[in-house]
Amino acid sequence: MGATLKTKQYSKRFQVKFRRRRSGKTDYYARQRLITQDKRKYNAPKYRLVVRFTNRDIIAQIVAARLSGDEVIAAAYAHELPRYGVKLGLTNFASAYCVGLLVARRVLKKMGLDELYTGAEEVTGEMFQVEPDDDKRPFRALLDIGIVTATTGHKVFAVMKGAVDGGLDVPHNEKRFPAYTKEEGFDAEVLKSHIMGEHVGEYMELLAEEDEDRYKEQFGRYINEGITGDMIADIYEKAHEAIRENPDPVKSDKPKPDRSKYKQKKLTYDERKANVAKRIEEILSKE
Repeated sequence: MGATLKTKQYSKRFQVKFRRRRSGKTDYYARQRLITQDKRKYNAPKYRLVVRFTNRDIIAQIVAARLSGDEVIAAAYAHELPRYGVKLGLTNFASAYCVGLLVARRVLKKMGLDELYTGAEEVTGEMFQVEPDDDKRPFRALLDIGIVTATTGHKVFAVMKGAVDGGLDVPHNEKRFPAYTKEEGFDAEVLKSHIMGEHVGEYMELLAEEDEDRYKEQFGRYINEGITGDMIADIYEKAHEAIRENPDPVKSDKPKPDRSKYKQKKLTYDERKANVAKRIEEILSKE
């Protein structure tokens, strides 16, 4: 294939890609398929379970695409988990499950479906799918992982599992859960141990025995809080119960920033004229 000659005519006709594609933030090939609604359903919204990760937080949102832009119906964040007893490890697999459970219970309560669809109240690690009720269908949301690579065992699927166990209808299968292989298939016990944080507790105990200095360095905050490896599963079990008991968001008690405008107010013609007259009068009075 020959090289493209970037002539004047080429530049005049060049069409740039969307801004979020240029910055590598949005996969529009996937987005188009996630938000395109069946024409027979008219203006019925198509909801997405949007999951995003930062260095210190996990964000889960229920989003509907509108002509004016995406509308967030409900949201949950990992930095809310200390309210439910999870103070550390806010971005691990077990915390990701809690965030998914929280956003599911929150949106179902908002829609008035929380009592009808309770989900899987006990963590077993088994595949679970909500059964439709005769009166109202379950709340369906499609998983939106953004530009994350869908690798087996990724934390994004922990959020999805939490949302499904919380009562949402999210189409999925078991092939992306931890330890899944084509030969051995799906192991529910491995998934359960990850959801309850047991793998973290086992690693803490192993590290404490083999390398105490590294254990103190890596789990220093756990040591300061008095948390040991055998306490991790109980912490997450209590968090699941607390989330189901009260999933409502709490307003932040941080003081609002001062939004004073520092831009100088523009004077009117009469005010400017009066200022000039005042200055002239001051100068003349000094003479």
